[in-house]
Amino acid sequence: MTKIELIMPKMGESVAEATIISWHKEVGDPIEIDETIVEIATDKVDSEVPSSQEGVLVEKLFDVDAVVKVGEAFAIIETSAEDTQLTSPQTQNEEKVATPQNQVVAEKIEDEIAEIKESIQKIEDNDKRFYSPLVRSIASEEGLSIEELDSIKGSGKDGRVTKTDLLNHLKNKTQDTTNSKSSASPSPAPKIFCGPPPTLSISGDKEIIEMDRMRKLIADHMVMSKQTSPHVTSFVEADVTTLVNWRNRIKDEFKKREGQNITFTPIFIEVVAKAIKDFPMINVSVDGTNIIIHKDINIGMATALPSGNLIVPVVKGANQMNLMGITKTVNDLAIRARNNQLKPDEIQGGTFTLTNVGSFGNVMGTPIINQPQVAIMAVGAIKKKPAVIETLHGDLIGIRHMMFLSLSYDHRVVDGALGGSFLRKVADYLEQFDGNTSI
Repeated sequence: MTKIELIMPKMGESVAEATIISWHKEVGDPIEIDETIVEIATDKVDSEVPSSQEGVLVEKLFDVDAVVKVGEAFAIIETSAEDTQLTSPQTQNEEKVATPQNQVVAEKIEDEIAEIKESIQKIEDNDKRFYSPLVRSIASEEGLSIEELDSIKGSGKDGRVTKTDLLNHLKNKTQDTTNSKSSASPSPAPKIFCGPPPTLSISGDKEIIEMDRMRKLIADHMVMSKQTSPHVTSFVEADVTTLVNWRNRIKDEFKKREGQNITFTPIFIEVVAKAIKDFPMINVSVDGTNIIIHKDINIGMATALPSGNLIVPVVKGANQMNLMGITKTVNDLAIRARNNQLKPDEIQGGTFTLTNVGSFGNVMGTPIINQPQVAIMAVGAIKKKPAVIETLHGDLIGIRHMMFLSLSYDHRVVDGALGGSFLRKVADYLEQFDGNTSI
């Protein structure tokens, strides 16, 4: 029999750790290859981790809600394969000449271990319910007895008391205490430990809420990006009237034929991929003093989640797809992103990021670079404006659909000439869009 450590895999770029949400297997359960053993959460995505080996789970190295670093072992399984760690001849000789005294010591240690296991088993048998270390910690800080903890109705798996259950109980308990007192002084409110957290009122005009796990990680990632890359942002304005008229003309037919919508995002991705081919030094990353040029053009698209957080699924090989292929890929990724169904591989490998601030009604923005990339482009809301139209018969004033584009780039490796020229090229491709394009 051989014991093998299961290692926490990398779940996305710049993701250094993951939080265990739940275990799908218990100690003693058999495990098949690629069978889910644990569910984890990162700032990028919630995902299931499959087992890389076949065997039996013999040890969980972390409890639920624990944070595990990428590359760290989180479980141990036992396989039926023969142990590959062969004993050397010298070791065999040492085992043969083992003294009776050593044997007595070994037996004593084994007896002590057995006693400890028996004690642990008794404790576990006496416990009516399982409580995570975090729940026990909060209960201890708030002075809750085990009897009161047992009385809380749990909403977790198998009736397990979650952090939210405990916090709601504390909140209700505090309110009941406050109402029963005639004194005007309010009772201390419970501390807030998790999200989506209930609010904690500290005065008549202020509230405190704690960031949820994903928001904390996003915040750390944004601060790291600003500290790593000296950000510069360039702006251009593009006339996208032809593009808007084309979409208005074909969107109903496309919806009826394909059963899905066509948005501006696939077109933005298509023209960005074309512009990157013209300016490949935008499609790079930095490793110390080395510049890594990526041959693949993988465009990340920032997607807002119902929670208010963002996730960036990646359209891989965008330069090798036609507009129809990009459209279907974009729609599929967006739907599954909002339903929390993305796979870890679908949020990795991006070489450039696109974000649509126009979807929130903003005309422009200065986005923060998604490390380790060196550039991110924002597209603003499309607005009708009076504009000068150059004709063979002179200049005219007309109503045009105009849109601002902004590019934030890493000034360590992208100078203003490169960043500005690239952004202008994207605008040119949008303005030159063929209104007779078929899809």
